[in-house]
Amino acid sequence: MSRTWSRTSRVIAGTATALAVLTACGGGEGGTDAASNGPVTITFWGWAKGSKDVVDAFNASHKNIQVKFEEIPSGNAGGYAKISNAVKAGNAPDLVSIEYPSLPEFVSSGALQDIGGEFTEADRGKLLPQAVELTTLGGKTWAVPFDAAPQAFFYRKDLFAKYKVEVPTTWDAFKAAAEKVKKADAKARIATFFPDDPTTFEAMAWQAGAQWFKAENDTWKINTTDPATTKVADYWQGLIEADLIHKNASFSPEWTGSLKNGTTIGYLGASWGAGVLKGTLPEQSGKWAVAPMPSWDGKPASGILGGTTFAVTKDSKKTAAAVEFAEWMATTEAGVKARIASGTSSAFPAAAALRPVAKAAFDASYYGGQDIYALFEKSSASINPNWTWGPTTGTTNLAIKDQFGKVTKGGPTIADAIRTGHEATVAELTKRGLKVEG
Repeated sequence: MSRTWSRTSRVIAGTATALAVLTACGGGEGGTDAASNGPVTITFWGWAKGSKDVVDAFNASHKNIQVKFEEIPSGNAGGYAKISNAVKAGNAPDLVSIEYPSLPEFVSSGALQDIGGEFTEADRGKLLPQAVELTTLGGKTWAVPFDAAPQAFFYRKDLFAKYKVEVPTTWDAFKAAAEKVKKADAKARIATFFPDDPTTFEAMAWQAGAQWFKAENDTWKINTTDPATTKVADYWQGLIEADLIHKNASFSPEWTGSLKNGTTIGYLGASWGAGVLKGTLPEQSGKWAVAPMPSWDGKPASGILGGTTFAVTKDSKKTAAAVEFAEWMATTEAGVKARIASGTSSAFPAAAALRPVAKAAFDASYYGGQDIYALFEKSSASINPNWTWGPTTGTTNLAIKDQFGKVTKGGPTIADAIRTGHEATVAELTKRGLKVEG
């Protein structure tokens, strides 16, 4: 891990000039509160399962800081738009949940403030290096990483056994398994392509070694037609054309229904998916298991899918209190226990020391007592460290999502959709006055 950290640190250092352009319009340090002079009340917006339980536990154990929590839709379902509008209107909360892919965009729009004065190098040193790097832009710290969210493959072990399908370790084996599932049950499929969720595809491109965004000197280099991305795009295009997977929106009634009736027997997700399945399909306890994400060569490899950070909005005057609460959620035993106590959260903390705490707090009987945290531990260590999110993720993903919806209806190919996302990204970066190459 130390060699990975050293190598990627040099990559980040080499891109500081271009990232400085990105963060030049970012919010400056907000006014500091004086929690020691009396109780401070901060506001927090989020959507992750267990958030209210965490807030309640914090408020019960802290007297100098109290948190008012508002549940908002998940980011891509309207939460990010709500946060952005609140920032523009000058009535944003102090602290917000932002997933790793969207953080650079919020930074570049000036919505957040640098919290490096409160969230120190010593604090960051306790966390997964890849997660820290994703929250460090232009040499400044913009958020407290919460979870690592390595990829994982969830599967119905009872149906895999019934259809005599081996759990695939490679993508070639995954295709063969998909063919076998369809042959065993004409209505059943091994997994789903989510036309509404480009981040799942991006995580697979990340896993394969792609690097879409790279900042060099004062220029953003965009490359979505590299061999790794092309390989992943062609692979999934083949699965779609052969009708080997379902094509439902993520977490939609159709997707959930197919899991309930057993016509979808696998889910390519991330560590947090363990809690999603447990909360969504309680009646299927004992029927699911978790495996490492298939890889191209059978060796451990992962991207990050989703993952939560906590960021302080630019106008907050309660920076110290907001960061204290964020750190409590992300780096203390009490904070992790409070989140997982809800029963539907399977958070895999970015803080390595807290993973045994998370494991002990999560009831793994749903997965037959499987040590899913040991699996997530190995997956997190295999996260490709060279991926960087760009400052226009919203634009990129909106363009790809629009095209993905057409792909599943026999329209353009996945490669075409990625090309459209590339063009939209270049246009948006140019519009913002940033130098672009690609």
